[in-house]
This record gives sequence, structure tokens and C-alpha cells, in this order.
Amino acid sequence: MTTQAFRAPAGAAADERIYSTDIPARLDRLPWTRFHTLLVLALGITWLLDGLEVTLAGSVSGALKDSPVLAMSNTDIGLAGAVYIAGAVLGALFFGWLTDRLGRRRLFFITLFLYIGATAATAFSWNLASFLLFRFLTGAGIGGEYTAINSTIQEFTPARFRGWVDLTINGTFWIGAALGAVGAVILLDPAVAGSELGWRLCFGIGAALGLGIIWMRLWIPESPRWLMIHNQPEKAERIVADIERQYRERGIELPPVDTPPLRLRARNHTPLREVFKSLFIAHRRRALVGLTLLTAQAFFYNAIFFTYALVLTDFYGVPSAEIGWYILPFALGNFCGPLLLGRLFDVVGRRILISSTYLLSGVLLAVSGYLFQQHLIDVTQQTIAWMVIFFFASAAASSAYLTVAETFPLEIRALAIAVFYAFGTGLGGLIGPMLFGVLIETGERTNVFYGYLMGAVLMVAAALVQALWGVAAERRSLEHVARPLSQVGD
Repeated sequence: MTTQAFRAPAGAAADERIYSTDIPARLDRLPWTRFHTLLVLALGITWLLDGLEVTLAGSVSGALKDSPVLAMSNTDIGLAGAVYIAGAVLGALFFGWLTDRLGRRRLFFITLFLYIGATAATAFSWNLASFLLFRFLTGAGIGGEYTAINSTIQEFTPARFRGWVDLTINGTFWIGAALGAVGAVILLDPAVAGSELGWRLCFGIGAALGLGIIWMRLWIPESPRWLMIHNQPEKAERIVADIERQYRERGIELPPVDTPPLRLRARNHTPLREVFKSLFIAHRRRALVGLTLLTAQAFFYNAIFFTYALVLTDFYGVPSAEIGWYILPFALGNFCGPLLLGRLFDVVGRRILISSTYLLSGVLLAVSGYLFQQHLIDVTQQTIAWMVIFFFASAAASSAYLTVAETFPLEIRALAIAVFYAFGTGLGGLIGPMLFGVLIETGERTNVFYGYLMGAVLMVAAALVQALWGVAAERRSLEHVARPLSQVGD
């Protein structure tokens, strides 16, 4: 169980070396232990931070409008949300490219430092321009985290657990959402901190959490799979050997490696021309699936999540001060979906479960939208309906990220996540909230119902695309799902 290098011919360039390695098979055969649990906690908490930031933006909007320093309008609030999303999109693209080029570990520290600094600076905003700048940088840090963290977790997690782990981690977004909602309710209370100091302290929550996360990540090594395909097989071998040693010291017997080793050609980076060819020519069908899944879920989620407060206040007469409490059951359904359904994605399979969750989400939204349009449900029943819908929709959305993370070659994994996250968020995440804002502004339930139908149609269409062309990646090594670009021979 070693990595064997073959010398390049005399006079050949260093990157012409070919070596044989069984590192992927050794990582995939590892039993689940405390090592994987700590890895997932230290890295997966990124989704909690994103949920916190997105929820805070909505929960403190009233305080931002009342602030004597910022005095933001409804338009300014919407602009701040758009700026955050734009930062996430551009951050994902830029840092995704750097993650594939410079390494997973280096980037998940760089992006975390950017997030901490930017969200802390938001608390000290002195005017609208500074607030928007810091929100953009906060989004950039979170977008970069998505690419670095998703790829790292995928590459360390044994194949038989990959689906459940990825979905559960994405579901923790809603723990952050609940934390943001409760934190805003408490800190904005005049008896605690009040409006002006309260919204500033709210943005400090993320910075405080981020400082703790830095400590949690210090022990995590670079991804051996990244090192393996970037001409550092010896270092990758040392990391995997150290992980295996920890197992043996605890008396855990490791099963034998029963798959042939990979033969790889050394390379230091992947040219952008090869990246484009792999994404949009060699794997164009997978690209279509990934783009469809991410766009549909982005429209579905952002259209409803960013405007649910408006629906509650405008159509159900819920006081603005009580909106934060309504997100808790909403968040519960979103968290439980991936947690309880995630294991089935590894057992039953990706194609069936992804298609089913997308289809159910679309159908349930159409039904609840009709009940809303016909005045057949009250605010409690509406909240329960959203809980049920997003129990399935949360698993569907998480599976979209899983799909783009595991169906493209190792050399371009982080950038693939970034590209499809950017396209999906740009198409669905920006258009959805703006469209629903206009529909809700009309005050007509029928118009809002049309918006719900649009989201339902997109989810059903995504279900069909996945059913036709989705990849059955369950329990398969990443290298078997997508052949590495640097692989030599069969």
C-alpha cells in the first residue's frame, strides 16, 4: 500500500513523471471514526455561517432602516441582499480557481479569514456604502468557503458515506438560520441591546464563531487526493500513512485494498483550456444536469426564503417583530430532510432519490400554492406546509451540490462547484427574489400563486433531467465516477 514513482527519461521535464498510487482506495476503505467526525464538524460549519448571515440580513432589516447612521430604505435592503449574493458568486469563482491551483487547506483558511474580517467590519459600518462593501466581502468569503470545503470533505469521506455526509452538512445551513433568527430577536430587544447596538452585535456573532473555527481546523491536513494529482505523491503518502497509523494504534483493523492502483502523470496545475473542455465538452451532459439542479433549487429556495416575511406580514397580518419565530419550524423541516433522507442517497441511489425529492418538492409547492390562493389555509397551516415542502426540498438542494462536487474530475472539482454555484445562484438566486417581490407587491394571491407554479415547474423539470441523465455515483470512488485528467492508461 504505497505510492510508487517511475523516473522520467533523462532530460525530461519534471512534470513528465508517471507514478502509481492506491491512495484513493485506501481512503475509501477506512471505517468511519472520530477522525471523520471531527473533520466534518470543523469544515461543515461553513454552511451554518451562511445560514446565519442570510437570516441576519432579513431579521435585522427593520433595525437597519431605523438606524440613524444607515437609514436604509427597502430598496437599500434589497440591494444589500443582492450585493451579498454577488460577492458569493464572484468569491466562489475566484477562490474556486485558486483552490484547485493552490490547495484545499490553504484556501479554507484564506476564505475563513476573509469572512471573519468582513462580517466583523460590517458591525462597524458608518454609512450605506461601507455596509454594502463589507456585505460583498462577507459573501465572497462564504462563496470561497463553499468551494474549498465541499471539495475537501468529498475527498476525505469514504465513498459509501459520501452522500449522507454531504447532505447532512448542507442541512446545517438551517441551524445557522435558526441561530440568526433567535439571536436577532434577543439582541434587538430594547431590554438587552436595543436596535442600533443590537444589529451591530448580530453581525459580530459570525465573527466570534469564525475565530473558534480557525482553531478547529488547525489539525486538518491537505487533501491527499489534491496532493496526488499535483505532483506531490510523497507528501500524500505520508498523510495517508499517518491516518492509517492512528487506526492501528486504536486497534482498528483495516480491510485490504482490493482495487488496482491509479497511474497518474505528474502536473502542477490544469490549464484553463483543459478546464473548459472538460466542463462543457467532455462532460457536457453532466454540466447540464448540474446547472439544471442548481438553478431550479436556487430559484425555488431564494424566491420563497427571501420573501416569506413579506407573505406573512402582507397576507397573514403577522407583526414584523414576530417574524423571527416563524423561521424556527421552517428551519427544522429544512434540517431534518437531509439528516433523515441522506442515508437513502447512498443506499437506494442518487438518480432515484434526487429525482424523487425534486419532484415531490415541486408538486407540494403547487398544491400549497393553490390552497394559499384559495384562502384555504391560515398562517399556522401555511407554516406547516412550508415545513413539509422544505423537508424534501432541502434534501434536493443539498443533492445538487453533491452532484456537481462528485461528477467532475479531481483536478477541476473546486472550480466546477464554483462555476455551477455561480450560474445557478445568478440565474435562480437573483431572479427569484426580485420576481416574487414584484408579485407580492401587487397584493394579489393569484399573482403569488403564479410565482409558486413557476418554481414548481422548474423543480419538476430538474427531476426529469436528473432521471434521464443523472450519474449513479453512490458508493463509487471519486476517481471511478470521473476519471482524473492526469490518469494514464485504463
